[in-house]
Amino acid sequence: MAELRSTIEAVWRIESAALIAHLARVVRDLVLAEDLAQDALVAALETWPRSGVPDRPGAWLMATARNRAIDRMRRDKRLAQKLEEYGREAGEGLGVALPDFDESLDRDIDDEMLSLAFAVCHPVLSNEARVALTLKVLGGLSTGEIARAYLVQETTMAQRIVRAKQSLAEARVPFETPRGEELPARLSSVLEVIYLIFNEGYAASSGEELIRPALCEEALRLGRILKGLMGGYSEVHGLAALMELQASRIPARVGPTREPVLLLDQDRSRWDQLLIRRGIAALSKAEAAAAQALPSPAALGPYALQAEIAACHARALFATDTDWARIAALYDALSQVAPSPVVELNRTVAVGMAYGHQAGLDIIDGLVGDGALTGYHWLPSARGDLLFKLGRSGEAAAEFARAAELAQNGPARALLLLRAEACLQPGA
Repeated sequence: MAELRSTIEAVWRIESAALIAHLARVVRDLVLAEDLAQDALVAALETWPRSGVPDRPGAWLMATARNRAIDRMRRDKRLAQKLEEYGREAGEGLGVALPDFDESLDRDIDDEMLSLAFAVCHPVLSNEARVALTLKVLGGLSTGEIARAYLVQETTMAQRIVRAKQSLAEARVPFETPRGEELPARLSSVLEVIYLIFNEGYAASSGEELIRPALCEEALRLGRILKGLMGGYSEVHGLAALMELQASRIPARVGPTREPVLLLDQDRSRWDQLLIRRGIAALSKAEAAAAQALPSPAALGPYALQAEIAACHARALFATDTDWARIAALYDALSQVAPSPVVELNRTVAVGMAYGHQAGLDIIDGLVGDGALTGYHWLPSARGDLLFKLGRSGEAAAEFARAAELAQNGPARALLLLRAEACLQPGA
């Protein structure tokens, strides 16, 4: 029985997004679509132990959910007709228009999945709400799983998801793929949400684990789905490439006692070569899509440029082989298309490695002065690293200690404290 339940849960994780996407397109209501999908899941839990898992479980769930939707809409239509009759008798027509269910059945499921992705990642929602709703609706994760991943109470996450659905309903967000000039901006919102999920998994912002692999895996899955749906867009391939390449390092990012291992200290033989190959292939597609863009070839976008940077690391068999000059040039390009203090901080590291630590320190001191990254623990951490390499150990120790005070993640904080102590050792 436990094995059957695991099978049903696996089927649900795979099929639920397509199921909800189709139903949302039909009933024009995300909450109702989820209810109907859950009804189909309950039916499976009741039926499959007796009849066995169907050969096409996704099709079984879809057919069951469609039947529930038809029953619901017929019932609502009968109610609407009765209200219409009552309204006429009272001298006021209530005219209730129901969607044409038969016409909706013919819609392409890929288009429906895409429409759902654009809906749950709509800019009307906050980043937190978009992330939670994406994991719930597109990822098929339970509210409890999402709450545990983000280290909040399940009731808090449930309220966040409910408010997100209410906001979509109040804003009358349509379940359709945006067209024309609206598409690029809306697509960037979808890509941003997926990358936010990946980043929280790759470098957890808080808690006692450096990595949350389940979030990385879910972001990779969503990125691959989106790549299949919107393969003509360079940045879709760029994001997929970036996540594949970064995920390839996960096995080497922690040591035997779960301590963080810095990029230049990682055992590169532990990097996942399959993910590297997938990342390089996706990056090639991003470059090809940009070259074929109309009306004229487009420059690579921010995700593809970051993927190019990750590819520089992936191609270096040893840390000493890294082409830091190319990485610095790529960060220059990235700062042109997506300027931000964080990009400038990352450029500082590359400049320091390529052209000398003092050159990097000169840039980072400007970042300290403008105050844009106040409270961002990677700023004093990076400055401490440059100071240490310049032989200014006492100043470096103070920067690492300051970074540790700001860090919210336990393993990251512990590593920064160790680095601060190491700076003060004789001969450091």
